[in-house]
Amino acid sequence: MSGWTLHLLGVGNAAAAAELGSAMAVIERDGRPWLTIDCGGEGLSAYQAAYGGIPQALFVTHAHLDHVAGFERLFVAAWFDAALRGEVRLYVPVPLLPLLHRRVASYPNVLAEGGVNFWEAFRVIPVDDHVWHDGQRLEVFPVRHHWPDSAFGLRLRGSMVWTGDTRPIPEMLARHADAGELVAHDCALHGNPSHSGIDELEREYPPELLARCVLYHYASAEEAVALRARGHRVGAPGERLPLAAPLPPPEAP
Repeated sequence: MSGWTLHLLGVGNAAAAAELGSAMAVIERDGRPWLTIDCGGEGLSAYQAAYGGIPQALFVTHAHLDHVAGFERLFVAAWFDAALRGEVRLYVPVPLLPLLHRRVASYPNVLAEGGVNFWEAFRVIPVDDHVWHDGQRLEVFPVRHHWPDSAFGLRLRGSMVWTGDTRPIPEMLARHADAGELVAHDCALHGNPSHSGIDELEREYPPELLARCVLYHYASAEEAVALRARGHRVGAPGERLPLAAPLPPPEAP
């Protein structure tokens, strides 16, 4: 396989992770993992089944456990591999650093023997509104999930946008999805104060944007059928979506 693809490791919400996998994806380049998005427990298992190892570059959207519960296993795999120790790149939006630390790294001894700091297994790279990865510039932007500055989306310009868990964000996508990208969007049949429902996306997004959306983070296989019946594209666990090649970053103003 050549070019760029988005591999959906899982597409379910927290309650549907056993059936649909936890919402997690891999941007692939020429058939190989290029950048992994999130690290849920079920998602990490799906990654290992697909690629036979652990992610070596990972972006964290937010610190809910269905998106970060795989970090303990990721630590063990990286720490006890001399070639990977300290080399697994973690791109973490700056406001998430304390939240992620409290979620996965603050236990008194990460190993029973002590003497190890959790983050020593990784190369943590704090990010603001963009990050460079293997020569490509990715945009990072806040989304609407539970609390301000607690969840973030990711854009590879001209190629793809991953919203992460979010309510509708028309103002953000007007800016960060304006170059024909495929948009992987949080959406279930019914919304709630932290997640998008399909009626809200149909109301708030123009048809052109909806036509580029692939919906994930839904509650069941039955919901996927209902969403497709309304004319929408719905992601499936394990599906690979072809992507356009990224565009160069715009010139600075």
